[in-house]
Amino acid sequence: MDKKLSKDAYGNISGKDYVPYISTGSKLGGSIAILIIGIVLSALFAASTAYSGMKSGLTVAAGIPGSIIGSAFVSAFSKKNGILGKNLIQGMSSGGESVASGIIFVLLAVLLIGFNVSFLEGFAVGASGVLFGIGIAGIVQKYLIVEEHGKLMYPESMAISETLVASEGAGESIKFMGIGFVIGGAITVVTSAFLNAANNVISYVNESFYKWRFQIEVNPLLLGIGFIVGLDVSLTMFAGSVLANFGILPLIGYFTALGQSGEFVWNDPSIAINAMSVSDISGSYVKYIGAGMMLSGGLIGAIKLIPTIISSIKETLGAKSTNNDHSSSVGTLILLGGIIIGFLAGFLISDGNMLMAILASVLSLFLSLLFVIVSGRLTGTVGTSNLPVSGMTIASLVLITLLFAVFGWVSSENNKSLLLFGTFIVTAIAIAGGYSQSQKVSFILGGDKNEMQKYFTLASIVGVVVVISTIIILSSQLALTGDDVTFALPQANLMATLTAGIISGELPWVMIIVGIVIGIVLFLLNLPIMTIAVGFYLPISTTSIILYGAFIRLLIERTSKSEKEKDVKISNGISLSSGLVAGGSIIGLVGIILQISGILKGAAPSGFAQTNGMAFLLLALLSIATILPIINSKIS
Repeated sequence: MDKKLSKDAYGNISGKDYVPYISTGSKLGGSIAILIIGIVLSALFAASTAYSGMKSGLTVAAGIPGSIIGSAFVSAFSKKNGILGKNLIQGMSSGGESVASGIIFVLLAVLLIGFNVSFLEGFAVGASGVLFGIGIAGIVQKYLIVEEHGKLMYPESMAISETLVASEGAGESIKFMGIGFVIGGAITVVTSAFLNAANNVISYVNESFYKWRFQIEVNPLLLGIGFIVGLDVSLTMFAGSVLANFGILPLIGYFTALGQSGEFVWNDPSIAINAMSVSDISGSYVKYIGAGMMLSGGLIGAIKLIPTIISSIKETLGAKSTNNDHSSSVGTLILLGGIIIGFLAGFLISDGNMLMAILASVLSLFLSLLFVIVSGRLTGTVGTSNLPVSGMTIASLVLITLLFAVFGWVSSENNKSLLLFGTFIVTAIAIAGGYSQSQKVSFILGGDKNEMQKYFTLASIVGVVVVISTIIILSSQLALTGDDVTFALPQANLMATLTAGIISGELPWVMIIVGIVIGIVLFLLNLPIMTIAVGFYLPISTTSIILYGAFIRLLIERTSKSEKEKDVKISNGISLSSGLVAGGSIIGLVGIILQISGILKGAAPSGFAQTNGMAFLLLALLSIATILPIINSKIS
């Protein structure tokens, strides 16, 4: 058996005639060992993705790191399961990551409007979204994956498949992930809630005539994300931050300084408008312009999806009429479970309002049905990392918000219900992308699709439990506002601003409209609205270190002497960066939990340790520790 995929894996042949990598023998790769490994990795990736997504507004797909780690575990504990066992593990890792990528977009907005989320509420909407998303994606997977073979490329699925086929080389990847985890964990211990012994933010703020702010947070997690996503995305996000901090903020500061005494900030009557600091301008004005930009980006993205929605549904319905391969009984039960639990969740979160429960549940299921199909199709085109979940979610939330407004459900308690319905939708959309991607890998390698469905579903439910528990544990940290927050939560802030503002009529519409206009201008210039908008909204300390990570990747690329050397070094760099993300997020999460529980006492750096000099020293150490192992990669 050749250690490479055939050219037919990429097309050139009808899907029904494709001969998979494993074409003879058992198609099953599961076992108790695989199940346990997969559940553990699902939980780890769910927690890591939740933390890193709340911190940076970006998430990293778990398929490739899951396949690398899974290969190592299978080799150590369950060799007999081989590549199909490794495939199940990467699918389960993707399940945990996909759940977190969806839930943190909307559920956190409930905390931001001043309410708590019970575990039962969060689990009900999350689990029903998982089951419904997998159930619908399972119905259309034969069309999207088999009949569209070669037309829908599933780029990340092919990358995962190649990684698994070449899994005899996973030892090198595991080594670099381990190095990254140690680096990320060590710096996070020193700078985060564990010890908080050193300042890790290089900060320059000007409060005089021309107000501006530039900061870099020395954070291994964010640097790793920058290396993974590359220069284009990182530079685009940073451009948004530059516009916010060196364009819009100084302009607002100049005009408000001319204001009369007795005029106060619109959402904080304790601050005079002509005495606002950089932080006041950013929190009360600039961020709402950023929200308007994200809103326009999401709505424009949703409008652009209309032809895809129509064609996807038409082609799927046409394919279903000729499809003799019926869904498994387990798949049917998963879909029914999603519908039933979805309605039960609707009654649970509607606070006794039967009409709301019925109408909002029906509308949520219908919108999820549409966008799950679109999610599966778009995953085949752009992969899960670039899936426009925000746009589909914003479009759905606007429609549900209008339903609430029409029926007069405009109290803050009703807004909580609205956001919980939105959590169901976003979870279904996100999980459908991860599920379709994992099933494509199974098709390419020759795994059993029903086995993947069972393992992926179980891992996703575990992911729901982990993410909801993480959010509840960190709720006191997540609901904070101002510039010194631990988590920026750009998407959740947008959802909270949007729904609360429409329902209450108290949105700062001038700023929102300015943001929308900027978004439209970016669209007319054919620029990536949402990426720029997220950078505009996030602290510049976050986008600057992400860009720094991308520059390190560029340095590695430019100093490589051949394409082969570059490919090896970038592959090892991505593995190391995945370790940075995992180490920084998991250790950071543990540190906050220990601090909240009282095991660790709050502290603050002093002397040189609290200066910019300390942060520059940490940046130098992080840079050297990251670059040297990659530069010294062995080229075989």
